[in-house]
Amino acid sequence: MFIRANELDIHVQISGPPGAPPLLLIHSLGTSLHVWDAQATALSAGFLVIRPDLRGHGLTTVTQGPGDIAVLARDMLAVLDALKIGKAHVAGLSIGGMIAQSLAAQAPDRVASLILCDTAMAIPPPDGWLARAATVRSQGMTAIADAVMARWVTAPFLNTPEARGLRAMLLRTDPEGYAAAAEAIAAADLTAQTSRLNVPTLVLVGDQDEATPVASAEAMAAAIAGASLIILKGAAHIPTVEVPDAVSEAIGHFLAPPIDDYYEAGMVVRRQVLGAAHVERATAGITDFDRAFQHFITRTAWGSVWTRPGLDRRTRSLLTLAMMAALGHHEEFTLHIRASRNTGATPDDIAEMLMQVAVYAGIPAANGAVRIAKETFKEMDA
Repeated sequence: MFIRANELDIHVQISGPPGAPPLLLIHSLGTSLHVWDAQATALSAGFLVIRPDLRGHGLTTVTQGPGDIAVLARDMLAVLDALKIGKAHVAGLSIGGMIAQSLAAQAPDRVASLILCDTAMAIPPPDGWLARAATVRSQGMTAIADAVMARWVTAPFLNTPEARGLRAMLLRTDPEGYAAAAEAIAAADLTAQTSRLNVPTLVLVGDQDEATPVASAEAMAAAIAGASLIILKGAAHIPTVEVPDAVSEAIGHFLAPPIDDYYEAGMVVRRQVLGAAHVERATAGITDFDRAFQHFITRTAWGSVWTRPGLDRRTRSLLTLAMMAALGHHEEFTLHIRASRNTGATPDDIAEMLMQVAVYAGIPAANGAVRIAKETFKEMDA
């Protein structure tokens, strides 16, 4: 899809259930959103994965340089605005990590967490970036391809199909788009603003990264209160392609850590699915008579089952609705129809699901559920 914002046509790919927590993935210099392909596949079961092409890259509009990291960050905010997303987890690779830092500094209320991958608060020397910008403007992308690839991946990885794909991304990048972004890196020193960030942060870096080495990652992690650092073995500057499983696993564990308290985890999911207002009303009505029962269903249904990674929330929502319809549990069916706004299950999805209910559980069960769903959707729309 394309989003018109900041006088750009920004190319964006979105995967995952609409009701899932949003995860914005910002790619590196000279690549495109496809540098995150493996992570999008791995993470889209539990997250709404949003991947834009930066200005001057991929299919997004090219603008004349010099570029500016703060402006690139505002492009990403414009994408979130267009998608009506208030807050998102934000991951950035290389220049994408610099953009993520700037985004968090400019709009801290929009960032749930940061994943900063093979990036830094500053990437010197500025003269090197300015020289590279001049080279691609005058000679094209082929003039820098060999040197860039040697820093992007380790030597044993250079002859793989994945590395050749990276090279193709680089060569297809518009020279002006690359040059403008390189000039943005040359001018950027985010040390002061990044040191003031107060957001859960994971820093990732390849152990063989020469462009933004381990020392730069360590400095960045030390600058952000509470940040954690993972060093990825056998990877250079683009680990999302070179060691994709390790990157996906690190991000997944950071965003969905192992559950220590299933009751608290269940309360989080209940609020996300049923809505905070409903949960607060239900909680306020608890008495000694049903306190143990409420704790039980929160801990087991919401904390132990709805948190499992095997099914996304849209699928769980549809399964729950099908069972409530088949069993004639109309009160719970109505509750989960209302919750579908938060899980990404659309009215069309639910109508199709009720056809399955009619075949396998009987027309009377489905007929009653259809009537309730229509009434509930009408009330919700009103």
